[in-house]
Amino acid sequence: MPERSSTPKIAFLDVDGTILDHGRRIAPSTVRAIREARAAGHLVYLCTGRAAGHIPESVLEIGFDGAVTNGGAFAMVGDVLVHGETMPREELDALLAHFEEHELHYLLQTNRRVYASARTRGAIQEHLAAAPADKPEPQTSPQAGFSAEPIEDAPLDEIAKAVFFTEEAGAVERARQEFGERFHIVRGSMPLPGGSDGEIGLRGTTKGAAIEKVLEHLGLDRADAIGIGDSWNDVEMFEVCGVGVAMGNAAPELQELADEVTSTVLENGIFDAFARHGLVRADASSRG
Repeated sequence: MPERSSTPKIAFLDVDGTILDHGRRIAPSTVRAIREARAAGHLVYLCTGRAAGHIPESVLEIGFDGAVTNGGAFAMVGDVLVHGETMPREELDALLAHFEEHELHYLLQTNRRVYASARTRGAIQEHLAAAPADKPEPQTSPQAGFSAEPIEDAPLDEIAKAVFFTEEAGAVERARQEFGERFHIVRGSMPLPGGSDGEIGLRGTTKGAAIEKVLEHLGLDRADAIGIGDSWNDVEMFEVCGVGVAMGNAAPELQELADEVTSTVLENGIFDAFARHGLVRADASSRG
């Protein structure tokens, strides 16, 4: 049974599919693991594709030491912004023209907010309503309880990330072919049978790059960092952290890119990973 580590570590946790299941459920053991690890002197950070203002309160109230948001466009250490970047207007205009030309649904994210057209908001609600009863919400943004500001109100000089989706297959590859040298484009994980969805940030804007900024600010080494996630925007996090851990509910292809695989989001995935690396004691009574 692993003992609790005496060397402080720093953990970076994805939100959707890692802390949250289907946008609303959190395993009690996850809350216990995060709080116990912090009480023992370890640092625990959120590391999410969500805008800061779209992280659910149920997640925030667990308590964290900081956050990487918008897929790596922003990073906070406590209340201090240590990294922040937005898309140049000419780059964003090219993306918007692409979305409109191919009639894609899309959302724009600033540091704090998300913006979408009435058409896109309607498509999201239809998608949520059509989800199978045993999986009432998709595991990644857009989520149950989703809300967005009107796209007409979006401050186009403050956009950090875009998300798009369509019922058409191949939209992600098409975007990569057109913009692969200018943007970082990854597959999203909305369950769209026959369709496709993706996330777009500036080239070089990744969770991994933002984690490096956090570690540099804190004077910590990569070897002391653990990254846990389940989505394609977590790949660079796996590469940067000393240990990259894929959730048991991640796609098999993604699991192969991680150093380890833990159990699923509601089957104590975070607790089990923390216990394996000594952030918490591995006694079953603590798992909840």
